[in-house]
Amino acid sequence: MTKFLKILLIVFLSILIIIGALISAYFIITKDAVLDESKLINPNQSVIIYDDEGNELISASVAGKKKSVKIENLSDDCINAFIASEDRTFYSHNGLNYRRMIKAAYKNMISRSFKEGASTISQQLIKNTHLSQDKTIKRKLNEIRLTKQLERAYSKNEILEMYLNTIYFGHNCYGLQSAAEFYFDKKAENLNLCESATLVGLLSSPNNYSPFKNPEKSLKKRNTVLKCMLECNFIDENTYQNSIEMPLNAVQNSVKGKNYDYLHAVFDELEELGVNAYDLTDGCIIKTYLNAELQSFIENHSYDCDNSVIITSNCGGVNAYKSTINGAKRQPGSTIKPLLVYAPAIEEKIISPFTGILDEKIDYNGYSPENFDKKYHGFVTVTESIKNSYNVPAVKTLNTLTIKTAEKYLMRMNIALEDDEKNLSLALGGMKYGISLKDIADRYSTFANNGIYKPSRFIKEIVTKNGEKVYLNEQSLSRVFSEGTCSLMNDMLLETSKSGTAKKLSDLKYDVACKTGTCGTEEGNTDAYSISYTSNHCVGIWLGDKDNKKLKITSGGNCCSLAKEIFDKLYDKEVPPALNTVSGTSTVEIDAEEYYTNNKIIIVDTLSPALNKLKVKVLYGNEPKEKSSKFSSPTIKLPSISVKNNTVTISLCQTKYYAYLIKRYFNDKFDVIYDGKWKENILDEPNDGYYTYTVTPYYINGEEKIFGKEISLPTVSVNNSKSSLDIKIPDIVNKDWTNL
Repeated sequence: MTKFLKILLIVFLSILIIIGALISAYFIITKDAVLDESKLINPNQSVIIYDDEGNELISASVAGKKKSVKIENLSDDCINAFIASEDRTFYSHNGLNYRRMIKAAYKNMISRSFKEGASTISQQLIKNTHLSQDKTIKRKLNEIRLTKQLERAYSKNEILEMYLNTIYFGHNCYGLQSAAEFYFDKKAENLNLCESATLVGLLSSPNNYSPFKNPEKSLKKRNTVLKCMLECNFIDENTYQNSIEMPLNAVQNSVKGKNYDYLHAVFDELEELGVNAYDLTDGCIIKTYLNAELQSFIENHSYDCDNSVIITSNCGGVNAYKSTINGAKRQPGSTIKPLLVYAPAIEEKIISPFTGILDEKIDYNGYSPENFDKKYHGFVTVTESIKNSYNVPAVKTLNTLTIKTAEKYLMRMNIALEDDEKNLSLALGGMKYGISLKDIADRYSTFANNGIYKPSRFIKEIVTKNGEKVYLNEQSLSRVFSEGTCSLMNDMLLETSKSGTAKKLSDLKYDVACKTGTCGTEEGNTDAYSISYTSNHCVGIWLGDKDNKKLKITSGGNCCSLAKEIFDKLYDKEVPPALNTVSGTSTVEIDAEEYYTNNKIIIVDTLSPALNKLKVKVLYGNEPKEKSSKFSSPTIKLPSISVKNNTVTISLCQTKYYAYLIKRYFNDKFDVIYDGKWKENILDEPNDGYYTYTVTPYYINGEEKIFGKEISLPTVSVNNSKSSLDIKIPDIVNKDWTNL
């Protein structure tokens, strides 16, 4: 035997040994993997959900909620939608798609992860009913062995039927029938092509592709499924083109039980938290923050339109929630202004609450925002702009702040902007996809929490029947704004509740900060908001029309009426502590006259009278640098002087606090012609001659006179025959006497 053949034999034997070892390892690892028919028919995913007092809300399980479908009753379009998207070779393979498995294994090896999957429908059924969702080699091997057992025990149609009856579609919908009822209010056997494709699109991420919560994404995903069906020749090109033009037409089942919206939000949150719906083992406990009394109150309240209400505690829990639009995103209107514009501008030391902004007609490359009342209000403070919800000042402020800087603060609150949203209309809530009511409320809680952002949760804790904690709400906190910025925002939003657009809350005897907002067209409003908060809770309310139809509601004041009722319920026994309006701020005194007359912000003169002192709060470190000296060193504009009919008139610029000393000089001597408070005109009737007048302003500080600089006025001539400032004074020194 040659040396080459020996090497070849050794390699061959080594490969056989490795293969044998792998096969042995496979059977050893999977020795306990036994197919359980009961799990295929009656999966053990069941949970018991509790409120914040430990009372059981509901026992939700696949077995209890499952409404089975028979595959022979489903349309071909419905079945083919699942086949085309999830497993195109389902009817030809023996449970495993080896080509896809090798391709996925190669990609996972390159990326050093388990990101790529190659599961067939048979494998998915096994994974969802028999195994955990962990991405481990042992779990994958067990999945392979159980899938082979499944394929030997059942026909393809039986496997597909069990798959359709156990798959999770989000919103606590296990099985196709439950999903059909929830998303389209019909039986699964009546689903049409587009509806079937929509439901298939949910499988990869039910919460993300929900037609209620993210209709744009859902539509795009549905059309992707339709494209798959076209590629598989399940539909022709004409059907495909017609179908992708069809609307979603999702319609929620109108029959709702107690705590319905809250419970569905709990199951939505499970996906957000990364807790797989199939991992909820039998007897699993979910503890929530639900306050039964508050939940009952908002559920039984009478509404005249579509609505969403959320009540959160500042510790991070959702106490009550209801929504007729399933948490869908909407345009936020003016509620975005404090978050996107004013708080970032304060943090960047661009503005303070008393900063004056000229409310006027403006045009930014064709974009010309208007106020809701179609008027302009001249110089208004930032506080006035917020409490009256003026649009022009908000757009001006964002333009100065820059969208790039504003985006930085939104990112800290986990709000990402699309590229085509990055324009000045963003200051008024112009967003492509909008934002959910819960997301807005969570961001406003940042102000009450001194600048710390912590998203609220429905779920407090998840515990297995063995006491193992699967999840505990211990989120990492992130700072968005300084304490000082939040103190100033709290102060201004309190003013909004007292005398602004949210003044329906003004009767409450404790601190409630609020911002209202509306969205609509020239024909009327389609959305109305109020986001109000105390030191303990945030109450978000949306009233509107899910189809963007005109509402009778004219403003966020309608939302405030409901908010007031909720606060009365919340604090019927004990009122909340005051909101923080002081931390991180400085109180300074500025010159009132300069501020009101010239829109100028300067520190008041030390000698200023009390009436000229205006106390204002600013962000610590953003105190005005310039200081007035108008009283310690009185200064005035040059007065004018004229002569008519031998009467000299000195006109003084109007001043509120100065007195004047006026002297008349003649032949190096002077006479005081006036010493007293400001008068518009000082008259003097001297004899003929040339006179120079001086004016000295002074401020009376108690018994002391503080004199400013003496100002000399142009020399004038008084003559019985000619009285004019234009009289030429003889120049004896330079006179050319030879030309007389």
